[in-house]
Amino acid sequence: MTPADLFTPTSLVDGDLTLVLSESHGASPRHDDAPTYRFAMRHSEQGAHMGNLSVRAANTEYIVQIFGHIGYGVRPLFRGHRYAARACRLVLPILAHHQIDPIWITCNPDNISSRRTCELIGAQLINIVPVPEHTDLYLIGDRQKCRYRLSADHS
Repeated sequence: MTPADLFTPTSLVDGDLTLVLSESHGASPRHDDAPTYRFAMRHSEQGAHMGNLSVRAANTEYIVQIFGHIGYGVRPLFRGHRYAARACRLVLPILAHHQIDPIWITCNPDNISSRRTCELIGAQLINIVPVPEHTDLYLIGDRQKCRYRLSADHS
């Protein structure tokens, strides 16, 4: 995949939430790499940095089983406004451009907020899987991942 194959998002705004593309790159020869887009969640009027969101646009085994196509984090001060769910909806056209269906989102079983985000966007919990010991996620302490599936008909 070349940089020309990357999706160029237009305005990604939902009310007081704006996603600002901070980085994008095509897949590299590294094992399990994927075209990736990284966004800052910004307040549309004040510009405050509210969190981050990443999109991984490939169906590698690691992404589908453990890492997920979408990852997000909202800063504590801005939690409770559904920014993660709203941001996930804003990036669905990127995954559609890369023909990703279904979309997988993973989170730790004890992360109730992330689990609620998955439910808010219409994703369905499929299973909870162990994190392989040889992965970076395992090395930082993750032992299990909830796997949520979002079908294109929810996007």
